[in-house]
Amino acid sequence: MAAAEATTVDAFLGGRLTIRQPARGYRASTDAVFLAAAVPARSGDSVLDLGAGTGVVSLCLGWRVPGLDLHALELQPEYAALARENAERNGISLSVVSGDVGAMPRSLTGRVFDHVITNPPYFLAGSAPPPGNVGKRTALAESVPLEDWLAAGLRRLRPGGILTLIHRAERFGALVATLGGRAGGARAGSLSLLPVCPRANRPAGRFLLACRKGSKSPDRLLPPLVVHLGDRHERDGDSHTPEARRVLRDGEALDL
Repeated sequence: MAAAEATTVDAFLGGRLTIRQPARGYRASTDAVFLAAAVPARSGDSVLDLGAGTGVVSLCLGWRVPGLDLHALELQPEYAALARENAERNGISLSVVSGDVGAMPRSLTGRVFDHVITNPPYFLAGSAPPPGNVGKRTALAESVPLEDWLAAGLRRLRPGGILTLIHRAERFGALVATLGGRAGGARAGSLSLLPVCPRANRPAGRFLLACRKGSKSPDRLLPPLVVHLGDRHERDGDSHTPEARRVLRDGEALDL
């Protein structure tokens, strides 16, 4: 993001948070809010957000659960700076480090966390680049393979710690295969999967997943979260289902 690039200040959680982000670069969407809602953190827990962008996931979580020890890693320095600004703007303590998930700074590799949260880049390296400017393409296209990204996250978890993420439905197989191996030095078990469907009777385009490092508990497939009412878009304005609205507007948790 160039220094002179325009930004906007946008409301999240029904105006409970205000976030400055690029007008044309990578912009946080409902995915970030749903991810934050799915994290089963409690006050006093430590949390690491990998690929934090402008900090929306961490700040939505920090608003819902006061008293967290929040840390974030963001590759693009300009976005990391916005995340710090947004944390200050909203009165939420968040330590943001600029660096690469594939070569994590020592300030993070020297410790472990109760939770790792992440919205990894959605597009495979070498695939057609996603549209948008450099900042958006960098945020959405893999520079670190998904398997290595997940392994890096698991290494930063304490035994029994929880990894929570959101990703595209077509990456589900690769993701579960990685988590079921020995990524990060330990298997990730007790997987809880929540499909996210745009509308009723539509295939899920995204899924939320939480797993516990080293756990051998049974996996769970949950009923889908349906985001919008009706079969198609028919009017302007809020068309979210009551469940989605409670998360997006009121900051309520999702049970994974």
